[in-house]
Amino acid sequence: MTIIFFDDQSRESLLPLTYTRPVADLRIGIMKISEKWLFYFKTAGFYQTQPYLQKKFPFKATNNNLFINGSVCPDAELLKAIDALKAEESLIADDVCIAVKTKKSGIDWANLSEFKSIAYDELFLKVTFPEDLFKYNADAMRADFDVLTKGRVSQKLSETNTVIGDDIFVEEGVVAECSTFNTKSGPIYLGKNSQVWEGSHIRGGLALCNDSQIKMGTKIYGATTIGPNSRVGGEINNAVIWGNSAKGHEGYLGNSVLGEWCNIGADTNNSNLKNNYAEVKLWDYTKQRFRKTGLQFCGLIMADHAKCGINTMFNTGTVVGVGANVFGAGFPRNYVADFAWGGAHGFEVYSIKKMFETVTKVFERRGMMFSEIERNILIDIFNNTIQHRRF
Repeated sequence: MTIIFFDDQSRESLLPLTYTRPVADLRIGIMKISEKWLFYFKTAGFYQTQPYLQKKFPFKATNNNLFINGSVCPDAELLKAIDALKAEESLIADDVCIAVKTKKSGIDWANLSEFKSIAYDELFLKVTFPEDLFKYNADAMRADFDVLTKGRVSQKLSETNTVIGDDIFVEEGVVAECSTFNTKSGPIYLGKNSQVWEGSHIRGGLALCNDSQIKMGTKIYGATTIGPNSRVGGEINNAVIWGNSAKGHEGYLGNSVLGEWCNIGADTNNSNLKNNYAEVKLWDYTKQRFRKTGLQFCGLIMADHAKCGINTMFNTGTVVGVGANVFGAGFPRNYVADFAWGGAHGFEVYSIKKMFETVTKVFERRGMMFSEIERNILIDIFNNTIQHRRF
């Protein structure tokens, strides 16, 4: 069976995080959404997404296809329902198409009447807005932890550490010394070759993915995910970092999401609670205005390749677009457009040429090459977001 993840309307409501990836490539809990499904099906996955993303996330169909909504996370009941689907049947929950099993290689998502509809009435986790990634991170982390550790034996931590509770799993190659791990509030997962440096205090849940580092004296509260190849320090609370990003210094990051290739300058802080304790609003790309989140705690949403300088102050409910570079004194506006350069003093367009010079150096530091595919994706995003840069 060929697994194909498709983007539904949530692709638009999840911008700017989904400018650079299909919805199923988002990380929540320990794994990306696609990885959760493929862990069960034990096969490769393909994507039906925006044309400019297809070279990086290829599409492939056969005569035995299972199309899965990339914004939906699997669970035991959902997997049973999908396993029970027959050819040319769709699994529908209210107005959400969860999955379609078909011999066809193409589907008209606006008209599913050609498929027999199977109703699904159970609760399930669906990611619709950027804040859902940290809002539901605890539930997703628990589910991933149980799946990834079932029937396996954890490696042992050094005796210089203090572990409170038993809900911890340590993969091979982990190095951790003189730190505390409290699992009473959620599980702690330490991925392969990850490191926890001396004097760190961690209250679960925490997912520290492979090859990532927690620097000395870091304080982390759950539910927090540090994606692979990342480095963090300071104080972090209920945040999701996709991977290949850095928040390596003092400063607070709370109720937030960072994409890939982001860098947070030293002593940068974000507010996650308004002074009047009012509901937080976030910039919505589809509505081109601020949207009520229903949350009292909501911090920073930062898309791929975005960066900020030292001592940056982000106000409650700030959205920073792809490739933006924020610096200077004062609070920048609550919506920083894609490829914006500046801060509270004002913004100008971040030249795509200059941005590519930085990206090339960032990739080289990790022994990677900034490929033509990556370059073309960013050019497409730059051209398609011109209307947002009204400086």
